[in-house]
Formats: sequence, C-alpha cells, structure tokens
Amino acid sequence: MEESQTHIVIVPTPGMGHLIPLVELAKRLINLRTHRFTFSFIIPTQGPATEAQRAAVGSLPSGRAECSFLPPVSMDDLPPDAKIETKIALTLARSLPALRAAIRAVARARILIVDLFGTDAFELCLELGLRPYIFYPTTAMCLSFFFQLPQLDSQVSCEFRELGEPVELPGCVPVQGKDLLDPVQERTNDAYKWVLHHAKRYRLAEGILVNSFTELEKEAIEALKRPEPGKPPVYPVGPLVQAGLSEGAERCESLEWLDEQPSGSVLYVSFGSGGTLSHDQLIELAHGLEMSGLRFLWVVRSPNDKAANATYFNTSQGAMNPLDYLPKGFLERTKRRGLVVPTWAPQIRILSHESTGGFLTHCGWNSILEAVVHGVPLIAWPLYAEQKMNAAMLTEGLKVAIRPTALETGLVGRGDIATVNSRPNGTVGIKRVGNMFRRTAEAVGTGFRRNPDRKMCMRR
Repeated sequence: MEESQTHIVIVPTPGMGHLIPLVELAKRLINLRTHRFTFSFIIPTQGPATEAQRAAVGSLPSGRAECSFLPPVSMDDLPPDAKIETKIALTLARSLPALRAAIRAVARARILIVDLFGTDAFELCLELGLRPYIFYPTTAMCLSFFFQLPQLDSQVSCEFRELGEPVELPGCVPVQGKDLLDPVQERTNDAYKWVLHHAKRYRLAEGILVNSFTELEKEAIEALKRPEPGKPPVYPVGPLVQAGLSEGAERCESLEWLDEQPSGSVLYVSFGSGGTLSHDQLIELAHGLEMSGLRFLWVVRSPNDKAANATYFNTSQGAMNPLDYLPKGFLERTKRRGLVVPTWAPQIRILSHESTGGFLTHCGWNSILEAVVHGVPLIAWPLYAEQKMNAAMLTEGLKVAIRPTALETGLVGRGDIATVNSRPNGTVGIKRVGNMFRRTAEAVGTGFRRNPDRKMCMRR
C-alpha cells in the first residue's frame, strides 16, 4: 500500500520561542507511523540568520524537512520606541511577496502553519491552494484572551490596566488588567492594533494547535474545545520542548560545576534569550542571591535600562562583559556556592540535572514547559509579552510557583529575593504537580528524565 504523504509549509515569525516549538512539532509529526509528513520551513527575517536559528532548524531530520530564510525586510522607517510585537508582525507582512514566491516553489505544499502573529499569510492560502492553520506557542489561557479580545475591545473604553475588576476568561483564573499582555496595555500603540488585527483573523484558520496539555490547563482547554459558530477547533499538542543535547554541552563549565553540587541544592536563574534586567535590578538580584545563602547557577546578561526584552532580536551583548556589571567583590564572595556564566547555558541539561532544585524564571512559556517536564519548582519573575499572565496562572491558578513582590519603585528588593528563594516547600505543593507533569510527559513520550520529588526548600 502506498504511504499517504502531506507536505506542510511552516512560517515562524521572529523569536526563538516561536521557532523552537514549531521545530519540535515537525519532529513529532515526522515520527508518526500512520502518516508521512514532510516540511518546508520558510523563515522571514530582519537580518542574517542567527546561530540559534540555524541550530534549531539544523536539528530537523534530513530528507523530511528543508529550510530557507527569506530576504531581510527593513524596519528603518519605524520609530525608535516601536514595540517588539509591531516589529514581529511587520516582518511577516513585509515578507509576503518573497513568501509567495517561496511557497510557489514548493509545488507539493498542502498545509500552511503560521504562529500567533502570522495570519497575514492566510491571504496566500486561497491563491495557492493551502489549508490555513495557526500554531499558538503559549498557553490556552492566552489563546482564550485572543479569542475574547475583539469583544473586549468594543466593550472597554479605558486602558485595560485601569479596569476595576479582573478579566474573566473561560476556564481560567481571573486576570487583573495590568497583568494582561504587554502589547495591549497601550491601546493607541501600533502593537495593540497588530494584536487586535491578528486576533480578529484567528477565525479564518481551519484549526489552532496550542502548545499546552490537558493536565496543565484542563478547564481552559475544555472551554476552548467547546463548539462555537465560526470558531476553529483547538488541538492541545504540548508539551513541545526542545529535545536532544546542546552542542558542546557535555563538557561545559556549568554542567561540570553542577556535577559537584549536592542533589536538589542549586537554584538556576535565567531570564531567557530575550529577557534583560535594568542595572539597578541586576544589582539587587546579585545581593539577594548572596543574602539567601543558597547555591545558585546564574546566566547573566548585560543590563538594559530601557527595555526588558532588549535582546529579543539580537542576543549579542556587545563589547561589555556582563560580569563587569555585577557588584564589586560579588564573584569572589560567592565563588564557593555560586556560578555565574555570561549570556548562555544549556538549559535543558541544567533543568534535568540532579543538582538543580529550583528555577527562577522570566516565565517564558518554553522555559515553563521545560521546567514542568523535569519536575523543577518555579520562582516566577515575569518581564514582558504574556509572562505576567503565565505567572498569574502558575501562582494563583495552579499554585505551583512563588513570586517575589516589587517595591513601589518597580524593583524587586534584595531582601524579598533572599526570602523568596528560601521559602518552604509547603507554599508550593510541587510534589503533587510534579507527579502530574511526570505522568503527562510520559504519555506524550518526551523521553526526558523527571524528578517529581524536588523540594522548593533547597539544601544549602
């Protein structure tokens, strides 16, 4: 019998948090025995492809997936303060002519999958005979908000942060207006207009794949799956997290250092590839980690006082060594129980390591999924995008994370950092949730080692 085959074109908008789970989705579909899928990744860009992008698509099986990068589009006409969501949406919109030509070259294409800011590519589907799908790389809770946004836009006259009552989303913990996505916090800004534009187009899709799973967001997913006129079906396909080992990670300094630490004793601190702290906040975090008395592994980036997502499009730190921004004498005083590494560390390997007992995270969804797959307790420190919504779900809904409190100045002080890092496990209930994550991860066959018994009250 001839094997059934479908060729899928995947178009990720900028951001490793979009590209990585789409690559993992393709790998999972390639491994299916009931159907033969092949893929073309066509990637819009603002500049040369990064090493991280090439490494991600380079992990795809040869012969079943191909990749091309579209010519860079210019953003020179945008104001200096243009928000990241505007740049993401425009990268796709301005790449449509090149995307049309690239898809035409793939004569066998049948399905187009875009991510959350890629719906402008749907105008090519009727012309080129493709079936349109959306891959939503973050939570079912956030997807629910996208479906509600057009209605909220017509009903709410003030800024969302000024709402007196929380926003109620079906099957989700109520969300304060100030904790909604960053790009909807200023409704006159182009970023808000782009989010609303795409949210209105979600009903054009034949289906939406969301990178979540029922055991994590049961009520939210059930609400999204209820039939509703004009709403496409929603398919939970998570957790999709990066698989395999990072190149060179077997011998890197961070893993060798972890090998020497007691089981469950180390707090891993990382704000993702795009997250950046202000200089004052970096100083407070350093002092807080020192005061806590805990072992820690901190991936530090050069601070930026203007934007919390300063390295989203460019992970380069420039000429300045991130370690030069730390308090004087910090590295010397903490060298017996802490390791600070500049810019990058192999996160999957660190989270799966026996010595890792907790994760202070910016609440990017990829990082959260990687943590729950490995049963690692969380300290939530959201910075941008939908991360405050993610933190609300983790702390107030699932109650599987704790969160430091910011001062009136907006800074999280060193005292609260030291306290929250030492808080007893009773506040977190991670063992129950760890077991749930472990069962789910086994069901989807991620193949990672898990430790559901890790404690938030880590050994010193």
